[in-house]
Parts: sequence; C-alpha cells; structure tokens
Amino acid sequence: METRRLGRTGRDVGVVGLGAWQLGADWGAVDEGDALAVLRAAIDGGVTFVDTADVYGDGRSERLVGQVLSSAASDGIGGLTVATKMGRRVEQVPENYTLENFRAWNDRSRRNLGVDTIDLVQLHCPPTPVYSKDAVFDALDTLVDEGRIAAYGVSVETCAEALTAIARPNVATVQIILNAFRLKPLDEVLPAARAAGVGIIARVPLASGLLSGKYDEHTRFAADDHRTYNRHGEAFDVGETFSGLDFTTGLEAVRRLMPWLPTGTTMAQFALRWILDQPGVSAVIPGARNPQQVAANISAATLAPLTPDRLDAVRQTYDALIKPEIHDRW
Repeated sequence: METRRLGRTGRDVGVVGLGAWQLGADWGAVDEGDALAVLRAAIDGGVTFVDTADVYGDGRSERLVGQVLSSAASDGIGGLTVATKMGRRVEQVPENYTLENFRAWNDRSRRNLGVDTIDLVQLHCPPTPVYSKDAVFDALDTLVDEGRIAAYGVSVETCAEALTAIARPNVATVQIILNAFRLKPLDEVLPAARAAGVGIIARVPLASGLLSGKYDEHTRFAADDHRTYNRHGEAFDVGETFSGLDFTTGLEAVRRLMPWLPTGTTMAQFALRWILDQPGVSAVIPGARNPQQVAANISAATLAPLTPDRLDAVRQTYDALIKPEIHDRW
C-alpha cells in the first residue's frame, strides 16, 4: 500500500487505515469475534494505521485493538501506528481539559491498549474554546515529555477549529470530516496543514455509509445505530451522522455520481479514491463490519487517481445539492 507521512509524528502510514468506532458501539451490535476478525483482516491486508477512542464502547474498541496489537507483536508484525482519542467521557466543558485529567484518561487508554506509550493521542472534538487555551497544549507537551504519548493531535468538528489547531507548533495531526459531501476543508484547512507539515486524517469518509451506494429510501437502521438516534444531533454533533446532510438529499447526490464511476469500481471505492486524491491528506480511516468490507476499502488505494472530469462531477454535485445545505455549518 502507498504510504504517506503522518504529519509531525514523523511516521509513515498506509493511506487507507481503519476507523474502529463501529467496533465499540453506536453502529449496532458487533460480535467480539467479528470485531477481531475485522482488525486482523486489516493488518493482514496491509493496513498500518488504526484509529480508535476511549469512548467507543466505553473502552471496548481500545481493548479489542490492544488484543490484536499484542497478537501482531507475537507474530513478529511491526510497523503499526495506533491512534486513540480522549475527552468525550466527561462533561464537555473547557474546565475538564487539565493535565490531571489527561494523565488519568491516558492511563486508562494505555491499559486498554496494552502499551506504555501511545503513538498518537487526539483531543476528541473538545469544546471550541479548548483549542485556544495554552495550558491545554502545555499539558499535552507534558504527556510527551513523560513518555506517555509519542505525539498528539486533535479531532475537530469545524474548519475554524482545525485552523486554530494547525497554528499550534506541536500539533502533529488534525482529524476532520472530509468526503465527497464535505468539501469545505479543501478551501483553507488542507492548504494550511500542508504548509505547516500537519497531517490530515480524513474521517467519516463514506458519510456514514451514504457513499457506499447501498442505501435507498427504504433503508432502516437499528435503534442503537447513530444513523437512527442522532439524525438531528440528539446525542452528539449531527455532522458526524451522514456528514450532517439530509438523508434524502444524500441519496440523490449518490445517484448523480453513479454514472461517473470507473468501470468495475464501487461507489465506496470511488469515494475513498476521491479523498486520497486531495493534496494534503495523510490517511483515510473508513470503518468496516466484516473482512470483506476491509478488503474493499483497502483496494481503493490501488485505483488510479480520478480523472479531472470525475473530480469536477463531485464538485458540481456538491455545489448544486449539498453546499446550500451544510457548507456554512462546519
């Protein structure tokens, strides 16, 4: 798999990683055996970057990742980079983002993952004022100095938050929603990150499955799936569910893009390839519920870059259908 530098971490990672949100919770039930099979299939398929968080299944995702890390080490498999996130298990107020809390959250994540030093720890979409607090980033520097973490980054909701974080001298990466339905980061965030040497981790790359091309007006999701219970932001930022786009609008956008798929390419592969074609992207982190989905996602890295007319089709679809609905929100 093609590798790229993961910003200021100094590490090179495969361009298609694995997002482990769905292995913890919020996408319906996932059997532990199935979750471990997904992780093993990813590593066997050449994935070298896995992204999780302490809040996914309240630590379940981290523990599963830790099991596979240990197994891979026993098998002599190295070169893996694991990122986790912290901060969403407490009330979302800036006052909770302290060195004392960071140490406690980090201790728990290191136990879950079974490591002494975590490769990359990201603040998990904290309240906007946190990005402007010097004490927060001083505390993160302390975690690096103490050997608890090798590097740190942020996961953001808005482009403004991303730009504030990129200006920080020791922020290694910014994780942001970037997909064919969320183009605003292309305007300023990706150029600023490239100039600063900050890595961009593209999350929600398939717009919660909309860009898989498998859904229609009759699709229903389980009650414990965020695509049911968070459509209006009832549990967390609505931008995390279908990229904040109305479901019906998203279906129409997919239908407009379908004729532009290269022969033999799925909608999901097209969508992932589009992300990889954006200058400044370090890695994309699609989720998967089974090894077949893992393999399909990985294959996007082997596709030829999209032609200019296909890139234009994404932009035209976005401008016509999506930009008026969500562009100014994030």
